[in-house]
Amino acid sequence: MANINSQIKRNRQNEKRRVRNRNFRGAARTAVSAARQAFAENDPTTKEAVLKAISTLDSAAQKGVIHPNNASRRKGRLMKRLAALLAAAPAAEEAAPKKKTSGKK
Repeated sequence: MANINSQIKRNRQNEKRRVRNRNFRGAARTAVSAARQAFAENDPTTKEAVLKAISTLDSAAQKGVIHPNNASRRKGRLMKRLAALLAAAPAAEEAAPKKKTSGKK
């Protein structure tokens, strides 16, 4: 236990920040896990889950909870998987027969 007043105050500040940062870090972890789960289940809401994860990672990085490069790396990994998923999806749609339209507007 600290005897110096400035260190006692610093310990109080550090504890407040630790608890606040923990919430942001946990929310980012949860959002990334939800996005990964959506990938695993081929969920139709995968894109929304990825965008939510990116948003929470950005907010955590902006507040200094995680390093900006850490957030960027995680976002890049998610976007890479999303791009691969979306690239595979049109191939499946092209195999299905398309409806004919009259061409008139």
